[in-house]
Amino acid sequence: SSMRGQIWIGVGALSGFIAVAAGAFGAHGLKARITPELLAVFETGARYQMYHALLLCLIGLLPLSSPVRWAATLCVAGTVLFSGSLYVLALSGIRWLGAITPLGGLCFLGAWIAVAVAGYRLAYPQ
Repeated sequence: SSMRGQIWIGVGALSGFIAVAAGAFGAHGLKARITPELLAVFETGARYQMYHALLLCLIGLLPLSSPVRWAATLCVAGTVLFSGSLYVLALSGIRWLGAITPLGGLCFLGAWIAVAVAGYRLAYPQ
């Protein structure tokens, strides 16, 4: 791919912006409109989106490699599946969407493993 790894810094920053906006929306716009349980679900989505926005920024600082590409892709997929499913569940009350959330969690776990592999390969080159 001709895409440079630094693009992930921008993607991470945009995701961080969305996470802050979602957190503010949850705290100020949703508090009186949804149950405390659903508000907690929404806030979990925003919190994990922020963690992984920061991870994407870190990924953008790493030299581009196969594990780095996997990490970035899994991070974005995890954000869409995990945080996205929690946002929609909280706003709609549609409970079956919670079945999608663990798939996003698995993507997040894979992203962290891929970053670990990338770091190991940087520390111990072949």
